[in-house]
Amino acid sequence: MRMTNTRGWGLAAFASAVVCALLVSAMAVATARAELPPETSDAWSLRKEADGVRVYTMELPGSSFQAFKAVTELDVPIENVMAVMVNPQSCVEWVYNCIESGAFGQGTFADRYAYSVNDMPWPVTDRDYVLRIRTRGDQASGEVVMGLNATPNQRKETPGHIRVDQSDTLYRFIPDGDKTRMIWLQHTDPNGSLPGWLVNTLLVDIPVRSMQALERVARKDRYQGFELVYGAGGELENVRPPKR
Repeated sequence: MRMTNTRGWGLAAFASAVVCALLVSAMAVATARAELPPETSDAWSLRKEADGVRVYTMELPGSSFQAFKAVTELDVPIENVMAVMVNPQSCVEWVYNCIESGAFGQGTFADRYAYSVNDMPWPVTDRDYVLRIRTRGDQASGEVVMGLNATPNQRKETPGHIRVDQSDTLYRFIPDGDKTRMIWLQHTDPNGSLPGWLVNTLLVDIPVRSMQALERVARKDRYQGFELVYGAGGELENVRPPKR
């Protein structure tokens, strides 16, 4: 937890920072749980449009917290985007308020685990995530899907953090020439005492800030020259770095 001085903050500004830090998730997984609604559902309601990012929200039965769907076109090729996404430490580069991330365990490219921490404004306790990350891709369409599910019991709890135990995310990446269409679905229970109405009011800023950052990060030199590697059946097997 960063000892941020909140003196002089308005209540709304402080609450916004807390909620954004709570709701942001870390990296990704390939098949979402049933808690995530279909991308094409008519129940999605457009809540915000900024800098080419459209954010929709939806009420979910049995939850005080809305799901969101964000759609944008990143001005970078899919190889660059996937180079970022397979880097276990990249969460801190683009996901809003992520301050720590890394892989653990004996996973594979298609099925692995990650740990991440989200910074919370003082005096709120930082949140951490244990994530099962699964990835699939199809050579014929060029599409790559990653999904994230919180799996809190896969790693011992860390002192000084509150573990988020309910979070489902799906990222879909669709190549479009030298650009990449990105669709992001997420539903998270922040595991705290914040009221649903406040969370639902503020969560739309999370994907806007993160998607903008992802595009900037994917343009960096260290993410250039990567290649998507496919198996004999056309399934995505890996993301290969360039020869140095």
